Amino acid sequence: MTPRSLIGGHVSVTGGLATGGLKYMAEIGAEMIQVFVTNPRGWALAEGKPEQDTRLAESGVDTFVHVPYLANFGSPSPETLANSIALVRHTLRRGVATGAKGVVVHTGSAVTQPRDAAMRQLHEHLLPLLDEIPDGGPDLLLEPMAGQGAMLCATVQDLEPYLEALDWHPRAGVCFDTCHAFAAGHDLTTADGVRETFDALHKIAPGRLKLIHANDSKDDCGSKKDRHENIGAGRIGTQAFADLMRHPAAAGVPICIETPGKVDQHRADIELLKRLRDG
Repeated sequence: MTPRSLIGGHVSVTGGLATGGLKYMAEIGAEMIQVFVTNPRGWALAEGKPEQDTRLAESGVDTFVHVPYLANFGSPSPETLANSIALVRHTLRRGVATGAKGVVVHTGSAVTQPRDAAMRQLHEHLLPLLDEIPDGGPDLLLEPMAGQGAMLCATVQDLEPYLEALDWHPRAGVCFDTCHAFAAGHDLTTADGVRETFDALHKIAPGRLKLIHANDSKDDCGSKKDRHENIGAGRIGTQAFADLMRHPAAAGVPICIETPGKVDQHRADIELLKRLRDG
């Protein structure tokens, strides 16, 4: 029997990581959640409240933590690189405290420096953080981007040199974002396109897919624009999500929305994905 994927979303933690997060989870009908444990657009290393972390860990909810957006291990700026190291180390530690299954990090950009120099930085500075993850701690999940600018990893094929730079570390997993992949050029609007994309993902990184971000796209395939849309309301369309949930590489992999709107829209997106899964 094919394992059943849990379907949930990125949740508001207003009122406390566990108090607010679990409340929002119930309101939108989520079966799993993703959270930020610090300001998503800043460098501050928020300690949070230990009792909230413990409560979330003891809830039994499958939880994923997203690293703030500023982290970039390909940056030519020594300050950005140092802050990125501190931020990912801190988020992994909070991931352990919250019982998270995975910590998601964007794969970053070379910005203005040569790509090979940026890839060397991954090896030198991100690889040691993978070694620090304790037994039972969360995997670090690499999330390819939409392909704009000097992004280091956008297509599924880009994962191969990226993972090679990390010595194919066993704690390096993958978070696949449907909007990012579509923007990077993977046409998910046909069953063949979904199959080819996930076949390639399984061939390049077998067993490493740990989370799927389910987001429709406001823009066309290959646009290199990262603009999320509600499920079925964008250029990808509804059928793609049904097709990907039936691919063997996605079997049992949690599916998390990061779509626009608030409670009502998020509940509707999750209900739609559940119907596609269970239909």
